[in-house]
Amino acid sequence: MKAKDDYIIVLDFLPQGKGTDIRPVPIAQGIGDTYFNLLEVVIKEGEKVEIKERVYVGPEKRDKVKYVRGLIKYDDLTTLAKDTLEEVLDELIAKNEKRFVEFFNKAGPLTTRMHSLELLPGIGKKHLWRIIKERRKKPFESFEDL
Repeated sequence: MKAKDDYIIVLDFLPQGKGTDIRPVPIAQGIGDTYFNLLEVVIKEGEKVEIKERVYVGPEKRDKVKYVRGLIKYDDLTTLAKDTLEEVLDELIAKNEKRFVEFFNKAGPLTTRMHSLELLPGIGKKHLWRIIKERRKKPFESFEDL
C-alpha cells in the first residue's frame, strides 16, 4: 500500500475542469509534500487555489478540497503542472535537506551485488564506493558535504 500525503503543493488549477470530463468540476493537480505522490483533486464549489499553494488533502475536514480523485502519472499532468514540478521538487527537497542527506548516511546494500544507492541516477560503483568511504569518516550533514 502506498503511503498517503496529507498535503499537496498545487502544480496546476483548472477551474473549468478538463475538456475530457463529462461533468466539468474544478480540478487541481499537485504533488504530495512528504511522499511525492502525484494527485488530482476536486476543489469545492466557489473555492480557488493558487499554483504552489499547500492544500490539505488528508482524512480530516478539508477547507478547499471536495475529494481526492486519485493518483495520477506524470504523463497525466498538464503542461503547466509539468513545468512547475521541478521547481516545487527543488523547494521541497531543500526544505527537507536533513531527511534526504540522512538517506545517504544510512542507505545499505540490497543484495550482495547491489547497493540501494546504485538505484539513484548517476551513481555507479565508482561514486558508490566514494560515498561509502566518505561517510565512514564522518556522516554527511548537508548536500554540500555530499
